[in-house]
Amino acid sequence: MAKTPRKPAGAEAGKEELLGYYREMLLIRRFEERAGQLYGMGLIGGFCHLYIGQEAVAVGMQAASKPGDQVITGYRDHGHMLAGGMDPKEVMAELTGRAGGSSKGKGGSMHMFDVETGFYGGHGIVGAQVSLGTGLAFADWYRQDGKVAYAYFGDGAANQGQVYESFNMAQLWKLPVVYVIENNQYAMGTSIERSASEIRLHRRGVSFNIPGEEVDGMDVLAVRAAGEKAAEHARSGNGPYILEMKTYRYRGHSMSDPAKYRTKDEVDDVKKTRDPIDHVRMLLDKAGATEDELKVIEEEIKGIVAEAVEFAKTSPEPDVSELYTDIYLEAAQ
Repeated sequence: MAKTPRKPAGAEAGKEELLGYYREMLLIRRFEERAGQLYGMGLIGGFCHLYIGQEAVAVGMQAASKPGDQVITGYRDHGHMLAGGMDPKEVMAELTGRAGGSSKGKGGSMHMFDVETGFYGGHGIVGAQVSLGTGLAFADWYRQDGKVAYAYFGDGAANQGQVYESFNMAQLWKLPVVYVIENNQYAMGTSIERSASEIRLHRRGVSFNIPGEEVDGMDVLAVRAAGEKAAEHARSGNGPYILEMKTYRYRGHSMSDPAKYRTKDEVDDVKKTRDPIDHVRMLLDKAGATEDELKVIEEEIKGIVAEAVEFAKTSPEPDVSELYTDIYLEAAQ
């Protein structure tokens, strides 16, 4: 495993902030664990990519964003939705293909969308969201609205050609976009050492004069501090910024992946020494939080997830007529 990046300046937080991060990360963890169970029961169809282990990235970056900023990512997207404020009931209903879902049950796990919270989708085509996210930033630049677009992609997508076309245009026009590379080390199933000639992915923007840095993606405070720096750079008219989040997924690439390309000892070691939620618990202990305070949050999250599952199970399937809706958008005359 690669060395842990140095923690950036400003990576500190008080007890109340830490409790908030703990709650958000625990919600993602418990939600994803339940989603995995529902998939095994046949209640979630198609593909399903869980975010377990990577919670600190979405939560830390969300803490660095401002109202109106936009998020776009790939198909490992549930964590981003929940961190951004989407209703867990609607997310779970969408996973199960129900009418009460955020995309009326027509998007499923890989293609949810929620403009109200600034979430512009999970996207199934590897790397496609990078160009779309650059387009969001172009709209922000054109409107001069002060917003920043966050385009997330993984170490596998980092080798896609459209990523570099997007880098070039973004820097050329100084677009307000932060490219967040969630480097979980294995892409779809091949270690980064075997698939990339330059494994320091934050340096991929060098030839375009885009600054970048490596961040400990298992430390929510390090993520937040780096995110604030990158967002300020982009929001101030200086153009794009690249953040490489060194993170790790505990499950396989998708629910159908047994992940035999890595050892159980490797996964267990990360869980024991670098788990993002355990890290926040340690910080909370130093900040004086009690076990009772944490138990209250844990019980709350348990109830929220149970309610989401019940809502998904009882929500009806979409009417057949929905096959013909949300296909075209009538342009204003």
